[in-house]
Amino acid sequence: MGIIVPVLTLVFLLLTTMSHAASKPRVILVGGSAQAWKVPDSPSNTLNHWAENNRFKVGDILVWKYDAKVDSVLQVTKEDYDSCNTEKPLKQFNDGDTKFELDNSGAYFFISGAPDHCAKGQKIHLVVLAERNPGGGGGGSADRGAGDNPKVTPGSPPANTPAPAPAHNAAGGLDVGSGLFLAAVAIGLAMA
Repeated sequence: MGIIVPVLTLVFLLLTTMSHAASKPRVILVGGSAQAWKVPDSPSNTLNHWAENNRFKVGDILVWKYDAKVDSVLQVTKEDYDSCNTEKPLKQFNDGDTKFELDNSGAYFFISGAPDHCAKGQKIHLVVLAERNPGGGGGGSADRGAGDNPKVTPGSPPANTPAPAPAHNAAGGLDVGSGLFLAAVAIGLAMA
């Protein structure tokens, strides 16, 4: 009994920490650096490659750093993203330190407002994972330019379908499932 109390205390602290970490919104620097919002150096080094390797959740806050004198960030529809149309953005940001909360699951599209930058590849399309709700059902998707059927990859789900979780999570954060597994292992070791 002497080892069970400390182990249970440890498990409680682990679960409390994991629950808090999972619910806290993350602030994510777009591209992973302050100089990332620019025309890409090569077609193999775009912000879309970065976005594909990250997991975005409802509540995350994206941050763009750029020179507000020469650039901006435009949230656009899928059609305007594909054609690099800067004429009618859903939202326009030109403060040089843009913060944007991902408030719904689904696809988001952003392009540069600087002339010809989007056509040269300065744009990003990312998918926000649906929140997991007990009892099934995914998060809804409000109309924010997702289009009827965004093309993420061949065979991708429509915008109102919860997005599958990518295998890799380079955006950081902890997964509650791994914490529960560790807690089960700790309890198993304490019982042995």
